[in-house]
Amino acid sequence: MKRSEITDHPTVKPYTSPSGGWGSLKSVTEKTLAEGLSVETMQKMVAKQNKADGYMCVSCAWAKPAEPHLAEFCENGAKATAWEITRKRADRDFFARNKVADLRDWTDHELEKQGRLTTPMRYDKGLDQYVPVKWEDAFREIGMELAGLDPKSVVFYASGRAALETSHMWGLLARIYGNNNLPDSSNMCHESTSVGLPKSIGSPVGTVQLDDFDACDMMFFFGQNTGTNSPRLLHQIHDARLRGVPVVTFNPLPERGLMRFKDPQSPREMLSPDEGVKMSSDYFAIRPGGDIAAMAGMAKHVLHLDDAAKAAGSARVLDVDFIAEHGHGFAEFEAWLRAADWADIERISGIARADLERVGAQYARAEAVIGNYGMGLTQHRHGTQNVQMLVNLLLMRGNIGRRGAGISPIRGHSNVQGQRTVGITEKPELAPLDKFKEFYRFEPPREKGMNTVEACRGILDGTVKAFLALGGNFSRAVPETALIEPAWMKLRLSVQIATKLNRNHLLPGDVTFLLPCLGRIEEDTQRSGPQHVSMEDSTACIHGSIGWRKPASPELLSEPKIVAEIAKATVPDRSTVPWDEWVDDYSRIRDALARTYEDFHDFNERFLVPGGFHRDLPACRREWNTETKKANFLVPTGLDVNPDIEVDGKTILNLLTVRSNDQFNTTVYGYDDRLRGIKGTRMVILMNKDDMARMHLANDDRIDLRTHADDGIERRVEDYRVHEFAIPKGAVAGYYPELNPLLPLWHHDEKAHTPAAKSIPVEIIRRA
Repeated sequence: MKRSEITDHPTVKPYTSPSGGWGSLKSVTEKTLAEGLSVETMQKMVAKQNKADGYMCVSCAWAKPAEPHLAEFCENGAKATAWEITRKRADRDFFARNKVADLRDWTDHELEKQGRLTTPMRYDKGLDQYVPVKWEDAFREIGMELAGLDPKSVVFYASGRAALETSHMWGLLARIYGNNNLPDSSNMCHESTSVGLPKSIGSPVGTVQLDDFDACDMMFFFGQNTGTNSPRLLHQIHDARLRGVPVVTFNPLPERGLMRFKDPQSPREMLSPDEGVKMSSDYFAIRPGGDIAAMAGMAKHVLHLDDAAKAAGSARVLDVDFIAEHGHGFAEFEAWLRAADWADIERISGIARADLERVGAQYARAEAVIGNYGMGLTQHRHGTQNVQMLVNLLLMRGNIGRRGAGISPIRGHSNVQGQRTVGITEKPELAPLDKFKEFYRFEPPREKGMNTVEACRGILDGTVKAFLALGGNFSRAVPETALIEPAWMKLRLSVQIATKLNRNHLLPGDVTFLLPCLGRIEEDTQRSGPQHVSMEDSTACIHGSIGWRKPASPELLSEPKIVAEIAKATVPDRSTVPWDEWVDDYSRIRDALARTYEDFHDFNERFLVPGGFHRDLPACRREWNTETKKANFLVPTGLDVNPDIEVDGKTILNLLTVRSNDQFNTTVYGYDDRLRGIKGTRMVILMNKDDMARMHLANDDRIDLRTHADDGIERRVEDYRVHEFAIPKGAVAGYYPELNPLLPLWHHDEKAHTPAAKSIPVEIIRRA
């Protein structure tokens, strides 16, 4: 399907209904029927979703409670399930009918809409088609190709959905082969968390667990669209708001999930004519990149209130005992705060001083506060500093390491956090290499590997010769799409392990394989019987997942089986890893994890219990694995998180990319974004009405966007519609991944290399 076929009659109008509610149920029903499934089938499947005896959602990473709701699934989770268990098939006949060059003209949605992959395929350059290949032949040729390459030129990518068992095997395969080139989804979203939190509190992940939401008396949300990206979290916010807990949200766009919500499991709310529960007590339309400034304003007022309390001889506002016992660097942070100018704070954040002081006073009265955040904090030039500033704000009143309080990074993919836990990292110091050497009798490489940005550079300059992808749609998800795609087709070897067809599969290198695998929801039977897998959620709890549906094709292999066969063909006799034994019985992989990682003791006894088990995180009990052995107040270099980007708000605007309500990461379920009132298109740019008036633009005018960068590269997307939306002046918004061609590869967090997709300087060009 060409783009013109989906943009002829789009509409954009305000959406005033709550998230959840009847709109959510209607959307799920439509998607269910579109995949050839009956409502009864879906009801049976989602009844098992996120339950102890069922499967972990294939969508987001939000927590799986020990005592689940009757329906422990959300709108997007149900869509993800329907998308995976679809009756549609991209089978041998489909590939025999379609040339790869022709498929490249299809949209992301149309490609995945063809259904589940069923047969291992090899690209035939002469035919420009994928043709069937025997599994054993595919593995043999992959092994031969890898044997002829320098290990440093090969990348082993992992998307966020692969289970802990598979991820551990994947990391071992890469290291036995000879590199730490293990980029993953974290590099593109929460790497700023993984780099920032260890410096602040000694933990690479958050400290909040589900029961903390029951005990908190205030919450912050920064740059996280809960209603679309982690809707099951709406239950915790909903319950907190019914208790009267203030929820203060900072986000450039008005997102319905953090404004109004009707619980589909509450008959009273569903039948009520009202607008649902008000989810944010305060909602501030912060300017993109204004988060440090906003947090500085609140923290500055906390200092002011503490000064007044000290002068009056009353109880201190700062948690001085906590700071004295657990804190380091507070004096420097305090001096920086006192020197911060209110005029700069207001200008950069876009929020009035009176509002920041009011919320700061509210924070000063609260006893247990949770700081939630998403990629609105991490995907900036100083995203790491954003994360550390939120930690600073929490530390001022001792809000880490006690019940009802803590730092809560809200992850995306369902096991992206867990993959890092079990060794998917390009940083050798984060993997237990000495244990790998001892247990499996090989010498692990000690040289740093490639992260996502570095892998892209290698693809562009030709130093990367082979790319093996354990899931994902890498070329579509990364910056510089227009440059990456032609460079990808110069690879010597491309191996794609997947459940559905996506655009990355249509960029064949010299030798290209498309290897279909079982989905998480499907039964996985190996020699010892039915197998289960595990994953880690956003709150660092480990859960089991049990497949329930018959496989989409008898030709499918499990991910562990595919990894093991590639390993046997590539690195035979180079370690003592018992690949076949592990595939026969996944519990043996978990036993291996248990002896490698202390957090995973008694893994097989604990991972299937309701609620799973929580990793042992010292920061949760106020033990700080930092260089100072304290919780560190880290001083930002400035109030602006994008100080080297020229955005004048007149001719140069600040683009932030977003996801729609009909999407999860690069998977597009449809062309509607119900919660923003957009129907029938993704080719739309949302603008402030004053910016539109100044540029003499009206709704539905056609424009091009060009990146404002002086590096000699023309980055441009064409033929978008503009539409008025409630967004701060000087900012515009549009959909990922379509706008990735505008994101320069060098435009990333200076410390974590996370692409700065929430702050891209662009120029708007009216089409003739």
